[in-house]
Amino acid sequence: MPLMYFLPPLATVLIWSGNMTINQLSVGAIAPSSIAFLRWLLALAVMTPFVLPAALRHRDEIRRQWPKLALLGLLGMGLWQGLAYVAAETTTATNMGILAAMVPLLTVLLSALILREPPTLGGIVGGVLAFVGVTVLLGRGNPLSLLQLQVALGDALMVVAATCYALYGVMLKRWSMNLPPWVMLYAQVCFAVLFLLPPYLMGPMTPIDGQNIGLIVYAGIPASIITTFLWMRAVRQIGANQSSIFINLMPLFSALIAMAFLGEQVAGFHFTGGLLILAGVIMAQTLTRPLARGLTSDKPSNAQQ
Repeated sequence: MPLMYFLPPLATVLIWSGNMTINQLSVGAIAPSSIAFLRWLLALAVMTPFVLPAALRHRDEIRRQWPKLALLGLLGMGLWQGLAYVAAETTTATNMGILAAMVPLLTVLLSALILREPPTLGGIVGGVLAFVGVTVLLGRGNPLSLLQLQVALGDALMVVAATCYALYGVMLKRWSMNLPPWVMLYAQVCFAVLFLLPPYLMGPMTPIDGQNIGLIVYAGIPASIITTFLWMRAVRQIGANQSSIFINLMPLFSALIAMAFLGEQVAGFHFTGGLLILAGVIMAQTLTRPLARGLTSDKPSNAQQ
């Protein structure tokens, strides 16, 4: 496989990791409700001249599928990023990157529950490892502190946000729609803008100025439109499973970017929790043989003989 095929997913994860730093830089510069709404409004404005004609041609299918598209827009754009902006006020970019790397593992777990995909050895053991890693991270090195509910609100919100995005991926897989990828994305962005409009109007409505316009542009174009294009290209070239493995690099990229631009210090519990989560995610994605099939594989083979 040509090495250039790995550039799109690598670039996507790098931009996503940079967006964790953008989340931190937005604290104090723009309200979470403002940047969450304005980034998708900007993305919608940029996409409209190119995608609207195709969306109009598929308006009948969009009308039939609008409840599903609305829920996808709420999960994948509204809650995933909206909660991340709120979380940035009480946690670090390093923690956000580590917790966001749980998305592939959560996707495996939710697929087993919703899509009835049989559990795997990697999914079970990896899930336990990742859970221990999360407790180490949330407890700042002392998992027992969780018993006293000593958890930063931002860390808890990132766990909820990661769960929303994992659910988004599962429902996207479950619901088959006769729509081109860009049209499907465009419809979801339209609904996301509608969902994010009320919180934006309820304020505080931060005015756009020289301090925050760059944050909005980065979040609205590279972190929304460009990453979507690169990710779709990655999935087409190397497949969804191999592409998702690159998400495991988010903790590393997020920590390095946060150290360079925010001066964040990485502590021992970051390494411990991050390595446990990373090991759990990799195990869940590599040890994919279903347990049920493994337990019953001998019987079918004997019957065939």
